[in-house]
Amino acid sequence: MTSQLFAISFNATRPSDLARFWSGLLGWEPADDGPHDGAAIASPDKSGFRIRFLPSEEPKNGRNRAHFDLTSASPEDQRRTVARALELGGEHFDVGQLPEEEHVVLADPDGNEFCVIEAGNKFLADTGVIGALACDGTQEVGYFWSEALQWPLVWDQDQETAIQSPDGGTKITWGGPPVAPKTGANRLFFELTLPAGTEREAEVDRLVSLGATRTSSGEGPGDRVLMLDPDGNEFSVQR
Repeated sequence: MTSQLFAISFNATRPSDLARFWSGLLGWEPADDGPHDGAAIASPDKSGFRIRFLPSEEPKNGRNRAHFDLTSASPEDQRRTVARALELGGEHFDVGQLPEEEHVVLADPDGNEFCVIEAGNKFLADTGVIGALACDGTQEVGYFWSEALQWPLVWDQDQETAIQSPDGGTKITWGGPPVAPKTGANRLFFELTLPAGTEREAEVDRLVSLGATRTSSGEGPGDRVLMLDPDGNEFSVQR
């Protein structure tokens, strides 16, 4: 069996504040994060993932390589989501969007960008409140994560790719070139877990065969293996 997506994690200067913001915005409940530092919230869908907020002293440096796209059931629903985000401590964010564009770009209290997408977006239909995690990335990295998670490709055109769990839910997308150069560690990263009975080293070897590399530090806290995907994005594998 292959690794499973356990969490999309944020390195955060204010983990508890961010957990409260995203819990209030998404309607997800706080989750027991065991012995780990930081805070977590969990999808009400049992097949979904967690969002974890881990303490970090590193300030935000430029735009993130990935951001959430939130869905809207109607124009009124979109306005309510934007208003709720602002009430919870978010703010409008300028990424050069045009006045005629219907999505709204915001940032959470730690400066992480996200979008509230207009109603009627067919690509995000039936995906849930988080329609997509939209990433800067190459076609190669989309292929890698499709094989790594055994999630099928649901889009592969003009070097843009997207994958989605066989159970449905949030899509993960990569926009293709040009991909901005990476500067420092990503604020958002994937945490993978191994199903019971899976040998960790065998799974790490499989991921390496698909194009991942182990980082120079190798082992992380809590029996984690720290790795990089083909685009140099950090992720971890743990029991």
